[in-house]
Amino acid sequence: MKKICILLAILTFSIGISFAQQKLAYVDTEYVLKHIPDYIAAQKKMDDLSAQWQQEVDKQYGEIEKLYKAYQNDQSLLNADMRRRREDEIVNKEKQVKDFQKAKFGFQGELFQERQKLIQPIQDRVAKAIKDIAATQGLDLVFNKGSETTFIFANPSLDKSNDVVVKLGFKPNPALAETK
Repeated sequence: MKKICILLAILTFSIGISFAQQKLAYVDTEYVLKHIPDYIAAQKKMDDLSAQWQQEVDKQYGEIEKLYKAYQNDQSLLNADMRRRREDEIVNKEKQVKDFQKAKFGFQGELFQERQKLIQPIQDRVAKAIKDIAATQGLDLVFNKGSETTFIFANPSLDKSNDVVVKLGFKPNPALAETK
């Protein structure tokens, strides 16, 4: 047991020394992207398309709801064959709406493809700028301080977000820094 504790302590100390020798930095890619007019325009276009398609989905579901209510009201007056036809009509309309949703919002849907076309090139430019800065400044690791990553503490001197904004050819906006 004592040997294991000593071994763990030596291993922890060794790892700590190797990390201490590496140069670290972080970039807030959300902050960087807010400085790129092309990204803002692409994001707006994506939001507009999404809202337009969602309105269409809502409209179609409203029509299905009307058909269903009419079916419920008329159900006692319909024979078995007519009931089956109306039920099939409602089920088919629901399937059409779900297919439409999948075609627009699904994994390989139009929204995904549009995002790939509009936003991916911008993200690639940002990634290249980050790599260039890392190479120029001799950084070993660059972390993304986006919405997914949580830092308990981050030394502002390690923040290279403004360097990336400048490398991309834009001027850092102090007003956006306050939202970081």
